[in-house]
Amino acid sequence: MSVKFLSGLVAGLALAASAWSAPIETPSGRIQGQTDAGGLTVYKGIPFAAPPVGALRWREPQPVRPWQGVLQADTFAPACSQGQDNNSRTGLPPLKTSEDCLYLNIWVPAHPSGAKLPVMVWIYGGGFLYGSSANPVTSGEKLAAHGVIVVSIAHRVGPLGFLAHPELTAEGKGHGSGNYGMLDQIAALRWVHDNIAAFDGDAQRVTVFGESSGGAAVSILAASPLTKGLFQRVISQSGGSFAPPRRSREIQEGGLLILPLDFAEEKGRAFFATLGVKSLAEARALPDDRLIAATGSVLSGQFWPVLDNYVLPGDQYLLYSARRFNDVPVLIGTNSDEGAPFVPTAALAANYAADVKAGYGERSDAILAAYPPGDTKQNLRSARDLRRDSTFAWSTWTWARLQARQGKAPVYLYYFDHQPPWPAGPLSDWGAAHAAEIPYVFGTLEARPQMKWTSVDRDLSETMMRYWTNFARSGNPNGAALPQWAPFTAAGRVAMYLDEKARTGSVPNLDKLQVMDGYFAWRREMEQKIEKAH
Repeated sequence: MSVKFLSGLVAGLALAASAWSAPIETPSGRIQGQTDAGGLTVYKGIPFAAPPVGALRWREPQPVRPWQGVLQADTFAPACSQGQDNNSRTGLPPLKTSEDCLYLNIWVPAHPSGAKLPVMVWIYGGGFLYGSSANPVTSGEKLAAHGVIVVSIAHRVGPLGFLAHPELTAEGKGHGSGNYGMLDQIAALRWVHDNIAAFDGDAQRVTVFGESSGGAAVSILAASPLTKGLFQRVISQSGGSFAPPRRSREIQEGGLLILPLDFAEEKGRAFFATLGVKSLAEARALPDDRLIAATGSVLSGQFWPVLDNYVLPGDQYLLYSARRFNDVPVLIGTNSDEGAPFVPTAALAANYAADVKAGYGERSDAILAAYPPGDTKQNLRSARDLRRDSTFAWSTWTWARLQARQGKAPVYLYYFDHQPPWPAGPLSDWGAAHAAEIPYVFGTLEARPQMKWTSVDRDLSETMMRYWTNFARSGNPNGAALPQWAPFTAAGRVAMYLDEKARTGSVPNLDKLQVMDGYFAWRREMEQKIEKAH
């Protein structure tokens, strides 16, 4: 992205909807945003690392290159190189993409002079293959109006963000390979830590939050030794990375696909073969669209974070069991119908029982007893519930249990159980589906005009924004005129149900989660045996 500088003439002009803010001084150069009539200042497209192009492809992010003059931060940067399928599925316009994509955006609310504001840093979801920091649904102005600074950061995705290969591991000199997208997030958090005071942010009150793969990334950041001191609170929406790293090729189901480094390197070799290249130098010379075209399905799991002994030093379940994590307050949860987008139709659930038998090995009978097959409607319900719990809810529940047992900081568990007003058509039987909570958290219901929002939706959004920003402010979501949210503890395992009326209740679907717990314990044992034999 070209850097645009202000001339003296442009600096003196008032724009129709906003005016240029006073320049901010940073070590890399001066930055100017735009301030609207209500006092909100927005900075778009601030570089937090050097462009990861050419020789910097598949390397740790490098420092920002300083600039002369004033950076006019009024335009979102392109999204990191990726396919377009995810955007077309969500009804958003096609993304502009580029390898030169390591930029962030900042929303600063009106505030008293000298006040230091809590900071919320957003990490997008998208299966580690897609995502944009400029999505209108995650725009920060409504959340910022609650007295916080909102930052949205970009990170490399797909093969450019998560390719492991023996040549890259050798080049990394003890830092492994495959976690470039995670290292981008850490670089952005370091930038926030070092620079946010210039925007009146409090570097000692930083909350990192994300959804889906962004929530899983937050979970990894919470376990990484590289992030110590970079944030003081964590919010994970429908994310978590507590399933065992996967070596087995036979077992296909359950959890996110964190891979041991050597197994990920095998996938990297295979990817190079698909590209028709024989060396890292040849792969670096290819255009990014060649790499994206060879990626495969959004659900293929080919490019995910890697157990590299650098960003992530071990199986996260075992790290937490050994009290090796960043012990900060956490607010984590899932949605009641997470599986709906992954099993959207009865046709995809028609072979439900056979698919479970093929995917869950010797534990499949226990799984089918907890998530029983039946007629078409029952198959669809069980398939969706199983996807909810295996991929999202079990990791979240496990995170809550481990932190409550091993940590000192509080845990707040939620269950988003509100059905949005889905339009008539294929979505009409969805409940609180995966990602349904995002516009409520950001207060951006109007970004989806096809939905017939009601006062119930608006009230719930206001409640959630207040919980989230209270938590960012103090590490406790509770506040005046809000239903009391009790923490999840080893003795009091409770969750906040977020629906038409917020209320505290017992952990949802506990009987099913306990069956999943048995499955993951068995699979961890099996994966450890494979590792010893490897």
